[in-house]
Parts: sequence; C-alpha cells; structure tokens
Amino acid sequence: MSEKVLAIENLDFGYTQERLLYEDFSLHVNIGEVVCIVGASGSGKSTLFELISGNVKAQRGNIHAASLSQIFQDPYTSFHPTYTILNQIKDVASLDGLDVLCEALNLDEVLLHQKPHQLSGGQLQRCSILRALLMKPKLLLADEPTSALDNITGLHVMQLLMQCLDSVGILLITHDKALAQWCGDRMIELKS
Repeated sequence: MSEKVLAIENLDFGYTQERLLYEDFSLHVNIGEVVCIVGASGSGKSTLFELISGNVKAQRGNIHAASLSQIFQDPYTSFHPTYTILNQIKDVASLDGLDVLCEALNLDEVLLHQKPHQLSGGQLQRCSILRALLMKPKLLLADEPTSALDNITGLHVMQLLMQCLDSVGILLITHDKALAQWCGDRMIELKS
C-alpha cells in the first residue's frame, strides 16, 4: 500500500458564510499518484492549496499533509526580487542533485546567479520547479506549472514530474482537461 501524503477529511471553507467553496470535501493523495484539480477561475482551486499549506484556515474538517513544496502559477510572485535565484533556493533546499535537475529542465546554471527580473517568465518558472524538486517533498502542489512555458518545454517538465512519482504524490491544478486526463490518476472538477 502506498504512503498517504495528503488527507483532507470533511472540509468546509468559504470566504463568506453564505457561499462555501468547499462543503464536506474529502481528498487523499498517495505517493506515486497525480491527482488533478480542474475548474474555472473562482472555483477555489488556488484556495485549496492555501488551505493545504496552512495559509488559510478551514471552518471545519481536517487536513494532514506530509512535507510539501509548491510550484506557483506566477513565478514572479514566488521569488523575492532582490536576491539571486540560487540564494533563494539555498534558503529552503539542499543543492544535492542541482546539476542533474538543471540539465533535465534545460536550465543553464549561470541563470541561478541572476535576480528574478533578469530572467524570462519561462526561465523563472523552471527555476520555481527546480526549487520545489530540490526540497525533496513527499507532496508536490503544482499550480498550473506549465502555464508560462511553451508546449514542448511544458511537455518535458510534465514528463520530469512524472519521473519523480516513486517518491512523491502530486496535486496538480490545471484548467487543461486534456493535460489532466493525460497525466492524472484521478481528476476532480470544481464547480464555480
């Protein structure tokens, strides 16, 4: 039996009492699984990640998550603007495996000595993925991880994430149902 890395039980949450985004919501993710959350803007996809990471508190229910890292949809808001990428990675992760992952992500290590504004959106997104993987999480929260990437690079990134499944479970937010059907073991569609 696979190790459970996320357990959400009977979750209730809403920004107002009149309208709950989640009502009696339960979800489990195991190592080796990709669970995809799909839905329109405003359906609560990103809020779910905020709940899992503890940035927002549920009104009811329990959330138990193993060690986690996140890939954010907007890489510019996930890095401090005045520090180099490498310094920000070293703050949260070991550099063990850095060269292998840089090669897999087609990232020149020279870019890691730059500040975020000196990189393109696609380069910065791959740095965000690099940081998340170097943290060696049990649970990877990936919010539209390929949205800043061209189709070919996005495919390579998704293939790389799939290769990590022997040690991680992935909860993937996407608006792309075709991607969810391709890579997901399960797909949960949120209604707005």
